[in-house]
Amino acid sequence: MGGVLRFFCAAICMAAISLSGMRTAPAQPAFEPEQPTFLLFSGADLWRNSGFLHGGLLWSPNGIDLPGFTLKLLSGAGVYRYHSGSLGTEVTARQVTAFALRGWRFTYERLQVTAFAGLDVQEHQLTPDDLASRLRGRLIGVRSGFDLWYEPAPDTMLAADASVSTIGRSFSARLASGWRFFDALYLGPELHALGSDNYRQFRAGIHATGLRTGAIEWAASTGWAGDSDRRGSLYARFGILTRR
Repeated sequence: MGGVLRFFCAAICMAAISLSGMRTAPAQPAFEPEQPTFLLFSGADLWRNSGFLHGGLLWSPNGIDLPGFTLKLLSGAGVYRYHSGSLGTEVTARQVTAFALRGWRFTYERLQVTAFAGLDVQEHQLTPDDLASRLRGRLIGVRSGFDLWYEPAPDTMLAADASVSTIGRSFSARLASGWRFFDALYLGPELHALGSDNYRQFRAGIHATGLRTGAIEWAASTGWAGDSDRRGSLYARFGILTRR
């Protein structure tokens, strides 16, 4: 099972190499002979007690910005630390994750919402081994969630995404708003909460979204993160994406 999971993750990452991990603005109106059907992405997430890399793709046969069926594949790997109450010490965990999610995109004027659900496969290796942790070893579950993008006015945006998994009852929810500067990118505040059945983390910061260089879109954010283990530090997220 571990070899299959690593192969699946490697295949997705190879497909998305050098591309982005954060949701960014839909394509600006422009003449194109065909609507792109693939969105490839990769990114990184760092703070004092964890570091993750991920990559993946969205496939929408009708077009990546049009309503209809969407398939989302994502894989990631990283390291995180937490305090174990049962062991009375800090645990270092290495995690590998892979998602395969079926979804449907809904659009209405300046609003776009995509809902997903599907397979969630994770592997957690703990040092020292924490027998009380639900996030331990190889785990298979179901993940569901949504992505939202809304432009209430030509120069403003609102983005939200959330997901929950049956693995460790883990969750993530992010909300961001922004204003367009120099007709080049959106800047604004963001809030992000994530965790599992025995862990919580909350983030507040600023983001820059939608900067374009050729076919690539860039996004980044930074701010302050604090968690239920009473630790705090700066965090940083970075991502790029392209449409094909």
